[in-house]
Amino acid sequence: MELLIPLDLKAKTALYEQIYAYIRREIRNGSLKAEERLPSTRVLAENLKVSRSTTQMAYDQLLAEGYLVSRPYRGYFVSRIEELVEGGQPGEPEMATSEPKGPDCRIDFSPRGIDLDSFPYNIWRKLSRNTLVDDNKEMFSTGNPQGELSLRTAVGEYLHSARGVDCSPDQILIGAGSEYLLMLLAQILGTDMGIAMENPTYKQAYRVLKGEGYHVVPVGMDRYGMDVERLQASGAMIAYVMPSHQYPTGIVMPVKRRQELLAWAYSGQGRYLIEDDYDSEFRYKGKPIPALQGMDRGGRVIYMGTFSKSIAPAIRVGFMVLPEHLVKVYREKAGFYASTVSRIDQNILYQFITQGHYERHLNRMRAVYKAKHDVLLNGLRKLEDRFVIRGEYAGLHVLLTCRWGGSEQQLTEQAAAARVKVYGMSDCFIHSEQNIYPSTVMLGYAKLSEAEIEKGARLLDQAWS
Repeated sequence: MELLIPLDLKAKTALYEQIYAYIRREIRNGSLKAEERLPSTRVLAENLKVSRSTTQMAYDQLLAEGYLVSRPYRGYFVSRIEELVEGGQPGEPEMATSEPKGPDCRIDFSPRGIDLDSFPYNIWRKLSRNTLVDDNKEMFSTGNPQGELSLRTAVGEYLHSARGVDCSPDQILIGAGSEYLLMLLAQILGTDMGIAMENPTYKQAYRVLKGEGYHVVPVGMDRYGMDVERLQASGAMIAYVMPSHQYPTGIVMPVKRRQELLAWAYSGQGRYLIEDDYDSEFRYKGKPIPALQGMDRGGRVIYMGTFSKSIAPAIRVGFMVLPEHLVKVYREKAGFYASTVSRIDQNILYQFITQGHYERHLNRMRAVYKAKHDVLLNGLRKLEDRFVIRGEYAGLHVLLTCRWGGSEQQLTEQAAAARVKVYGMSDCFIHSEQNIYPSTVMLGYAKLSEAEIEKGARLLDQAWS
């Protein structure tokens, strides 16, 4: 078939994004039917008079989101996607900084670190001075419990443009990190219900939810994310998911699975999805996957995010987007809690976002992390005969799965003997006995220099030879 895609060469939007958006729209409105074959990237590039890399990037994005499937020797086909489920009217993971290196540790591949050398110290210092100019006494009062309206407005506009999140400032809560927001959410929803979590998962969120009194049910995953049949069988009323980049597996949930989760949420009164979008900014192939919340038409998705990974862990500012009908519940049950983020920090962050510093910082950090990511993958090439490398297209860590049957403990001990610290994925399981994955270790690279990454890869090659 031939695709007649109108391209605007003068638009600020990249050509591959225009192609991606057009095909995605045609699939969603039914103009392109399931199993319909699309032209090859070469043919489409010739028809549109663009480079083949442009059409390839558009197709890669559609593949990542699950709108297309690629079949070897046959080409690209439209996925079988059900009509977008619509509901009726509703009745960082935040990561810590890296662990301290032990005396014998030469290279620490912590998956929880970030590059603090790239923090915009001068800009942050300037904005801090601007905030405290003229002895602004208002900055030292408690302020709005939900967070400053100016910051909530700025966050909402950013989320809409960057993540496809639909919300008003009134739906946004600002809090000191995702742990606090999860505790606040327990006040809003109550804890007399089961909550499902992907297994493996972000253990800190598990600890918080369990500590709040939830009955936490681990639900296994397939290659698309949380298994919806297992979720249905779990009896849980809430599901905590990381669809844009699951921690620690790196799975990007395709649109069909997202719709299945929404269908599950809409099928029972009082069901909700908690979407933790902890590091969606860092994707190295195509653009970030739009948030699940933007697909929700029934008010069943609670969206959470943080600035800890994108700016710094010490910037203890997270946010939560509630469905409109839960905002009233929040004000009745928890609206009396004072804001846990100072007005000073909120004002600095507001300026950082609205003056364009945040966008420029993200662009810089994507380049920094992409360079480190490429150095690591290049250094791991010697290990490809012994390990399967996964999760390399997003986030700040990769997974190495052993091909030769060595145990996770053996891998970490051999690495430690070479004075390199790696992290076993088994620590991320709610119940370790449910770990069905082959021996897998995590390698984070964000806080390491490129030279340290190269050295660490060489040492691991020697340790695991």
